This record gives sequence, C-alpha cells and structure tokens, in this order.
Amino acid sequence: MPKLKTKSSAKKRFKFTASGKIKTGQANHRHRLIRKSKRSLRELKGTSVLSPSETQRIRRWMPYDC
Repeated sequence: MPKLKTKSSAKKRFKFTASGKIKTGQANHRHRLIRKSKRSLRELKGTSVLSPSETQRIRRWMPYDC
C-alpha cells in the first residue's frame, strides 16, 4: 500500500491530546480586541476541544499523527 498524505493545513491547526481528543486554537482573539468586553476576552483564552464527529473527520486528514 502507498503511504497516505497528511493534510498540511490540518497539521498546522490541530493538536492531539494524550487521550486522543483534538485541541484547536480559539477564534476571534487576534484583532479588534479593544471593543470586546473583558469578560469575552477571558472566555476566549486557551483552546477548545472538538466534538467526536469533527474528531473523526480530522483523524482521516492526519493518518499518522493520532
């Protein structure tokens, strides 16, 4: 069997946790931060874990990184 290619956009955007879940960076935290409330900026910190259905789709894009 030939080797499978990894989607290069996926390997830049997603990381796997030790338990196999997928982490991704939080959106809306790059620019125009002055007009956002302090509470919303606090909630945008950190990463988010994707749902199981999205995890399954991204695993197909990254066959060797799981």
